Amino acid sequence: MVNLDLSSNKLIGPIPEELTLLSKLRGLTLSHNFLSEGILAMIGHMKWLESLDLSNNHLSGTIPQSFYAFKSLSKLNLSHNNFTGPIPKGNQIQTLDDLSIYADNPLLCGNPLQKKCPGAEAPRVSEEDPDEEGKLEKVMFYIVLLLGFVTGFWGVIGVLVYKKNWRRVYFNYVDRKTDMVYVIIVVKAVELRRRLRRA
Repeated sequence: MVNLDLSSNKLIGPIPEELTLLSKLRGLTLSHNFLSEGILAMIGHMKWLESLDLSNNHLSGTIPQSFYAFKSLSKLNLSHNNFTGPIPKGNQIQTLDDLSIYADNPLLCGNPLQKKCPGAEAPRVSEEDPDEEGKLEKVMFYIVLLLGFVTGFWGVIGVLVYKKNWRRVYFNYVDRKTDMVYVIIVVKAVELRRRLRRA
């Protein structure tokens, strides 16, 4: 069996589970009946379906995520039911963007419908140029560096200017260190000359 059409047969109750065993079925039409409850998750086993019409029933609940398993689905009609929640994303179902597929299901949301699902708003992309942000960070870094240098420099110089005793101690210390360095340089220079003469 390739196609099964049970439309307008006054069928009542849930979609029969046994239908999902017809894994090779290409077309399934159950429209214009009184079917209720939800679509079976096992409908994904019918992955070779090319046409699925469940319109004009009393079906409810969410559209199963197993819809992503359909490989060849080109005709889909879920209109005039009571489906709720997001339209599943998947390989084939994403190509079916005709809004009439989902007509008269006011609680459905997501692409391709205009109605967005709660909590599915796209994050706002910053309009600031990343290069501009990088430049701002560099400028802030150099400003902080400059402030640190100025604070440290004037912290030392300010003390030396206003504290006479500290100034005297500081310059004595600098003089001693300068003399020490000078003596070391002279001694090393003399040693170097002696070695050169011996060589």
